[in-house]
Amino acid sequence: MKENLKVVISGGGTGGHIFPAIAIADALKRRFPEADILFIGAKGRMEMERVPKAGYPIEGLWISGFTKDLSVLSLPFKLVSSLSKARSILKRFQPDAVIGVGGFASGPTLKAANWLGIPTVIQEQNSYPGKTNRNVGPKAKAICVAYDHLDQWFPAEKIHFTGNPLRANIALNGTREEAAAFFHLDPNKPVALLVGGSQGALGINKGISAQLAAFKDSNLQLIWQTGKTYITQAQEEVKALGLEDQVKPTVFIDRMDLAYGLADMVISRAGAMSISELALVKRPVIFVPLPTAAEDHQTKNAQQLVDAEAALMVRNADAEKELVPALFKLKDDQVLQAKLSENIGKFARPNAADDIVDQIIKAIES
Repeated sequence: MKENLKVVISGGGTGGHIFPAIAIADALKRRFPEADILFIGAKGRMEMERVPKAGYPIEGLWISGFTKDLSVLSLPFKLVSSLSKARSILKRFQPDAVIGVGGFASGPTLKAANWLGIPTVIQEQNSYPGKTNRNVGPKAKAICVAYDHLDQWFPAEKIHFTGNPLRANIALNGTREEAAAFFHLDPNKPVALLVGGSQGALGINKGISAQLAAFKDSNLQLIWQTGKTYITQAQEEVKALGLEDQVKPTVFIDRMDLAYGLADMVISRAGAMSISELALVKRPVIFVPLPTAAEDHQTKNAQQLVDAEAALMVRNADAEKELVPALFKLKDDQVLQAKLSENIGKFARPNAADDIVDQIIKAIES
């Protein structure tokens, strides 16, 4: 295999697509330092900011998903524009392979690659594949997955169980005391971590707010990632209850390694990447799936772990009544914590990114 590989990685829209895409790029660069990697994303989406920060060039397509307003009328024009531009980019860049991670831009890019005879590889993060990957999957050389039973959507002979590649800052670092000092918490008291995704999670935030006063009668501490839109309300509620030393609202957590290291339990959405991270760090978790996720795939993701006695789940609609009580019940049940930690760890795939690179190499060689 030549050292100066040229690879296009396409997709994005959410951190759940962007972080694995960057992890794959990083693994390629470790294996082939001279590799030339280009990303193709959707204009106006978060990949256009996140990918350059990770050190990779990106080009944007004029593409978006289906909506219920008048903007849906522009979708045919966007598709034609995106297919044309993707084809132009690929003809100019001449990649050895194109990798699709899902998201708006991935579909036009992989279709253009198929037209040009460029081998493609798909990385599907979820237990229920998105429409883009289902559409382009049959022509891919390999389909890298993180869940079983995806042969009902993809050709079984093309499926490879690799797991989801994770961002580099997930590995646990430092001592509990160092992590507690970073978040200004007491290392000798239990800590819960709430992560709702890069934009926060309104349903989870409301669930905490509804029964925040319960923390006054408990030694449980909370790192509360609120997102931008809820941070002011959360800070005001914490201050009104005098919980500033116990509950720490924050817009975004940059040091996830320290957050996971300090957390005794976690509340999280059930995106595929969140699940993969929690499996790697073996933290007992209460999932609150996002009900509006495409085809309710987060509930399907979470249910697989609940069925394996590897996690708990509270429905988004029930969060205001059930989330905090479930959290305190978990805090007081050390046996349950240990069982959930052990079982979720069975889902970990620490070598996922390198295994996906293996499939990319095979696709090119074939």
